[in-house]
Amino acid sequence: MTEPLFVIPLWADLLAVGLGGIQGALFASGFRGRARLDFLGVAIIGTMIGMGGGIIRDILLGTTPATLQNNWYLVTAVGASLVGMLLAGIFDRLNRAIIMLDAVVIGMFGAFGTAKALANGIPVIPAIFIGACAAVGGSVVRDIAMGLPVAIMHVGSLYAVAAVVGNTALALSFTFGMPIAAAAAVGIALTTVIRVLAVVFDLSLPEQRRLNRRRVALETREIPIVSASDLPSASDLGQTGAIILPDDITKPRDEDV
Repeated sequence: MTEPLFVIPLWADLLAVGLGGIQGALFASGFRGRARLDFLGVAIIGTMIGMGGGIIRDILLGTTPATLQNNWYLVTAVGASLVGMLLAGIFDRLNRAIIMLDAVVIGMFGAFGTAKALANGIPVIPAIFIGACAAVGGSVVRDIAMGLPVAIMHVGSLYAVAAVVGNTALALSFTFGMPIAAAAAVGIALTTVIRVLAVVFDLSLPEQRRLNRRRVALETREIPIVSASDLPSASDLGQTGAIILPDDITKPRDEDV
């Protein structure tokens, strides 16, 4: 018998959208860039977070986004954004609650995306990928809209990784016979726990450090470079804060081109 299409309960989908809207509004309200955001800007950012993950999920699945087939999605996203903005001062004092809120939002979007993909016959690995895109998609759109570096591309507390682990647990549980709703609950719980622990204990993936330091210095010019002949004596070494390179190292080699 063919597995029926997974239908996310409306209340659960709206809950994810509302929590995402609040989380996005809190982020936007605390933004202190070159230009501060007005009510409309905060509402737009909150709506992007609240609805972005679901839209990305459904586009990848080749279906009409569920968030555009019901009036309540947009109403919920905008309303939650305004609530988050108006109560930002209160939420700022509830740091633990905000961490938990962020983790739950990631878990819900990731789990819903993976579960819906699996129920639509998508293989396990692509389903996990779709769930991860749904989990982080809203934040990527937010960062691009606000002209910020995309957060998941830089060293920081586990975010996409938490979603991938939770989505993997969901997919495996479903594959071994667990009902998809129960598997989704497992995925949400695991993603939430990993994300919270990563923030509390400042856990992150190892930073990429295998680039040759001399080559980076030459290509970026971020580190002062002087040749050995420029220094009066070896006693000055360690006082310049620069990388000391042989005279010919600053000349590009064929292999560097």
